[in-house]
Amino acid sequence: MKKKSLALSLLTFASVAFLAACGEVGSNNSSSSAEAPAGNSIGETVKVGYNFELSGAVASYGITEKSGADLAVEEINAAGGIDGKPLEVISKDNKSETAESATVATSLVTEGANVVIGAATSGASAAATANLTKGGVAMISPSGTQDSLVFAADGKTVNDYFFRTTFVDSYQGKLLATYATDSLKAKKVVLYYDNSSDYAKGIADAFKEAYSGEIIETLTFAAGDKDFQAALTKIKDKDFDAIVMPGYYEETGAIVKQARDLGIKQAIAGPDGFDSPVFLEKAGAAATDVHYLSAFSTEGSEKAKKFYDAYLAKYGEEPSMFSALAYDSVYMAAQAAKGATSSVDIKDNLAKLSGFEGVTGTMSVDENHNVIKSAYVISFTDGKVSGVDVLEAK
Repeated sequence: MKKKSLALSLLTFASVAFLAACGEVGSNNSSSSAEAPAGNSIGETVKVGYNFELSGAVASYGITEKSGADLAVEEINAAGGIDGKPLEVISKDNKSETAESATVATSLVTEGANVVIGAATSGASAAATANLTKGGVAMISPSGTQDSLVFAADGKTVNDYFFRTTFVDSYQGKLLATYATDSLKAKKVVLYYDNSSDYAKGIADAFKEAYSGEIIETLTFAAGDKDFQAALTKIKDKDFDAIVMPGYYEETGAIVKQARDLGIKQAIAGPDGFDSPVFLEKAGAAATDVHYLSAFSTEGSEKAKKFYDAYLAKYGEEPSMFSALAYDSVYMAAQAAKGATSSVDIKDNLAKLSGFEGVTGTMSVDENHNVIKSAYVISFTDGKVSGVDVLEAK
């Protein structure tokens, strides 16, 4: 495993279709109130609310994240709970709808939740924030990536009750720019991104701002597109070193296959939207000199390997990045609950969290409630993993 160091500032950093809706944000009206909410007291149990997409259009996200969260709860309770108190789960289905997510948030507050895990998507997370803030209950989104989630409607005030364990979109764009320059030695690139997705557009914008080389061509596609021949033919004979492709696995896997079939051999790099078995189903052995960002790798640590084994044993399938992020979200909440007497205490402890060792890496919460953490770049040759680089953000 190769280690790299990236000198990146995270001070302004404010998901598919695994991440697809993770970049779609609804209304986010929460703001700091002059009158602090009372929150929910911690009783005989620490109540953990789930606000997951368990049905509807993006149920695959919520289901896999619930699996990761459930495993964490099971382990914590088997080890004695928090301060001798077990975690009690209150699970709700937001039906992949932003309005329902807001309703779920209110229900969880009413039922005494001390902390909420979810939602999986940025849109559902944004919709829940106001009601959870009013109730004095913190939420941790495992995969809500859009930068603006941490801010109130004014775009400046930090939402005191919103936290996450995943990267923000702009961070991925900066990482891709540095990886393209330092690792791929790419002086000229083609930027080919999904312009139907706020997630992909945010990453593309950040890449353009951070990349010091030349972008010789900018191309776009949209979710649901199948035929990419025209765009690929346009760049086939051009002089460039890499294709940077912000988007999701369904389309990007097909693009990789069609690009290699056309004889385009340059490196291809993308964000964590590639991170799905479907990407390899689409790309097959054509995934050679292909590299994508991920928040999780079993190469990361012994803790990550133990999580992988435990998840496989419990569910009979391999964990995804998303189940790992939800697993970490529960453990982060549990750490913040130590010594706490109320949901407000948990919020305060989350804001001060530093050096938390999760299966997706070691992370600290910054002043905007984003996590500072390492990233992984997973590289492929002939459709198989051929390397993992650790990118350490500083």
